[in-house]
Amino acid sequence: MLQDLADHSIDPPDRVDALDTPCLLLDEGRLDANIARMSRRLATLGVAFRPHLKTAKSLEVTRRVLTLPSGPATVSTLKEAEVFARAGVTDMIYAVGIAPAKLPRVAALRRAGIDIAIVADSRAQAAAIAAASAEGTPLPTLIEIDCDGHRSGLTPDEGEEIVAIGRLLHAAGALRGVLTHAGGSYGDRTVAEYEASAERERAAAEQAAETLRAAGLLCPVVSVGATPTALYGRDFTGVTEVRAGVFMFFDLVQAGVGVCTPEDIALSVLTTVIGHRKDRDWIIVDAGWMAMSRDLGTASQAVNQGYGLVCGPDGRPFPDLIMIAANQEHGIISRRPGSEAPIPDLPIGAKLRILPNHACATAAQHDGYVVVREGSDRTHGYWPRFRGW
Repeated sequence: MLQDLADHSIDPPDRVDALDTPCLLLDEGRLDANIARMSRRLATLGVAFRPHLKTAKSLEVTRRVLTLPSGPATVSTLKEAEVFARAGVTDMIYAVGIAPAKLPRVAALRRAGIDIAIVADSRAQAAAIAAASAEGTPLPTLIEIDCDGHRSGLTPDEGEEIVAIGRLLHAAGALRGVLTHAGGSYGDRTVAEYEASAERERAAAEQAAETLRAAGLLCPVVSVGATPTALYGRDFTGVTEVRAGVFMFFDLVQAGVGVCTPEDIALSVLTTVIGHRKDRDWIIVDAGWMAMSRDLGTASQAVNQGYGLVCGPDGRPFPDLIMIAANQEHGIISRRPGSEAPIPDLPIGAKLRILPNHACATAAQHDGYVVVREGSDRTHGYWPRFRGW
């Protein structure tokens, strides 16, 4: 069963306005609603769900999102796998191409009874996995498939290479299936585009799986997933499981592609007004890029949110007020370029919330979440998170 990181816990002040800033807030109601939305959808479509825990890196969040305390789950670092394994999660995929030097850590998890699978897309990786498996601990492996040119993997048309890798893994008792990720879907803008990306993702994975089966190789797992395709895919025929992660929190990039609204975003950074430059219509706050990250993921979208969208202490956005620039510990807030919205009169010491561009990057700047609830000015706990690889 998942346990709290009690030795890393803190007791925050009872009121949000008494918190030291900057700090990371997590709206518990929005988190639960986002999880319920995804879970209902995939259950209705009859496909298994393997949540990605890379954004959360928190046992409390993990407890809410997993189907069972043991999993299934997806991780992006072996540190995540090791921490979650100690907390009772026993069914995981490490969904990053494996570096051979990391295989001993994977083998140690396997020997400890953790059913962790890894990912490969080359004969060199497969040979290293086969050699490690020959030492007595088979390392189940998914062949990574590139469905949209977004990142790594073999294209589904590279059948000869897929089969060659599959045979190397099969001979070592390590072939478990195929995996793909429609990362290109984050550039989509319409429901039709999301649906098309989801179908390309599904078809690519199914084609690769059928290539292996036609060669006489087993392919029990066909794993796909990205938040937009998970939310908008219409048909998961041939797919055994769907992975997604950022949907738990959402962020401005996700809002910018239309899969959520700013009102769905569960994460925000609480900050304090520390100065003004009235000659430039600037408000200076104590959350810079060390609190927000340097991510400018909305810059290429129709609405550029700068370093984050500014909200009042109740979480409601101000009209066209964004963080236009960020130094290490200073954030500069002003109206969105081209807007004539009024600059609010915010005194020194006023508290604000900033919605992040990229939930993963902003969360990574902080040691934990101060839990809040919509409509309440009180805090409702502190959930530690961890970092590292």
